[in-house]
Amino acid sequence: MWRLDLLPGPCCSSGEPGRRLIVRTVQEAVNALMKDWPSDDGEEFLSAVEACLDVMVGNADPSELRKAIIRAAEESGVAVITVLY
Repeated sequence: MWRLDLLPGPCCSSGEPGRRLIVRTVQEAVNALMKDWPSDDGEEFLSAVEACLDVMVGNADPSELRKAIIRAAEESGVAVITVLY
C-alpha cells in the first residue's frame, strides 16, 4: 500500500501491495517521483516533476504540487484518498 502525505494536507494512496510512501516536503516529492513512483512516464507524471521544480524555484505554490501528484497517482493507477486535518 502506498501512502502519500503532501503539503499542505495529507493525501493517502494505495497501490502496490506492501508499499508505503510518505512525502512531507518538496524534496521528498522529488525523491518519490524519481526513485519510488510506480510509473516514470505519462503526461501527469511529467507535470508533477515540473511542479516540483516550479515550487523549488518559487514559481508555484505547494498546493499545486499536491494537485499534480494526485493527478500523477491517478494516471499510474494508484487509488487516492484525501484526508484533511
